[in-house]
Amino acid sequence: MIEVGRLIIKIAGRDAGLKGVIVEVLEKGYVLIDGQVRRRKCNILHVEPLDKVIKLPKKASHEEIVMALKVEGIGVKEKKKVSKEKTEKPKKQRKKKEKAIVEEKEEKEKKSKKEVKEKIRNK
Repeated sequence: MIEVGRLIIKIAGRDAGLKGVIVEVLEKGYVLIDGQVRRRKCNILHVEPLDKVIKLPKKASHEEIVMALKVEGIGVKEKKKVSKEKTEKPKKQRKKKEKAIVEEKEEKEKKSKKEVKEKIRNK
């Protein structure tokens, strides 16, 4: 009953109710499925086999499976890959040492004091 190319319906999990095909029979109790469901390893207790069998090569690609399902009249939604434009990452600026910061503050204070004195002299 469980064989490569067998149509199935997923009965458990996130893809429950969606149709797929058995791509490969894995170790005891597991199969690789694909179709309307995500391509992944699945427990045979989580799938309900249907009576249709599609002729597929062993380890068929997703595109081959989609074409075979279209022939059977089962539509599969294709995910479109959207490529994002690459942008440059901002460069990190080095942190100034505390002494340099203190010196800069003192210089600014001196400049502001000089400016105030000059304004007073000019008046």
